[in-house]
Amino acid sequence: MISGSIVALVTPMHSGSLEVDWDALKRLVEWHIDQGTSSIVAVGTTGESATLSMTEHSAVIRFVVEQAAGRMPIIAGTGANSTREAIELTQGAKKAGADACLLVTPYYNKPTQEGLYQHYKAIAEAVDIDQILYNVPGRTACDMLPETVLRLCTVGNIVGIKEATGDLQRAQQLIQQCPADFAIYSGDDHTARELILLGGKGDISVTANVAPKLMAQMCAAALAGDAEVAAQIDGVLKPVHDAMFIEANPIPVKWAVSEIGLMGRAIRLPLTPLASEYEGAVSTALQSAELI
Repeated sequence: MISGSIVALVTPMHSGSLEVDWDALKRLVEWHIDQGTSSIVAVGTTGESATLSMTEHSAVIRFVVEQAAGRMPIIAGTGANSTREAIELTQGAKKAGADACLLVTPYYNKPTQEGLYQHYKAIAEAVDIDQILYNVPGRTACDMLPETVLRLCTVGNIVGIKEATGDLQRAQQLIQQCPADFAIYSGDDHTARELILLGGKGDISVTANVAPKLMAQMCAAALAGDAEVAAQIDGVLKPVHDAMFIEANPIPVKWAVSEIGLMGRAIRLPLTPLASEYEGAVSTALQSAELI
């Protein structure tokens, strides 16, 4: 079971052309391995999956898998609001050698709970790879209720869920009622520490893009049940958590990673670079955690 600090990795791009910056992507993978990140999610929401073509999507996953070279597990973001497209992306991730896939709930078309169950069941039956559900209703307008998760957690290769509502009562319900080998991950950096202390297995994190070592240390402490140390580290990270959502993700985090010097600031429309009035706040947050 993958556990700990799992970075939802940004996808670096060249200014002007906005093509994927493969050299920067290589640097990021190596940096996360060196800093103690447990796993990488390639081409999730933070990786701008919505604006990468199918060809680019598969190419980034393949590149990250090859660069990691077995030194850490790689989770591929393969969710879509078309079940057929999600199956195709998941098949491509398996072929590329990904260790697992992360599948966001279908966005915009607002399926019923039965539709969600059938969607995920179809993908699981079509592709023999570990699959992690991803519930983030604030972005998708689709909330996968605990009752649906409890139906899906018995499907053999559905191994966990990224629960990004920040609702700790819901997370606790899932931890208590799902099988012990079904992993509950936080998808909300602000409440990740509490979720792990309740029995969650880790955090699929935006903040880890800029503070990988601190996030790895915080998750490790929480997994060990050391609430005091976890809270101390999380206190240092709180201004960074706040700053990473000062505008829509991944706008602030891409700017922040560029401030650290690991890549440029390019981002694809319809997202735009961080507004100048927020640059000072993000920079101050990075300085407060001694990241720059």
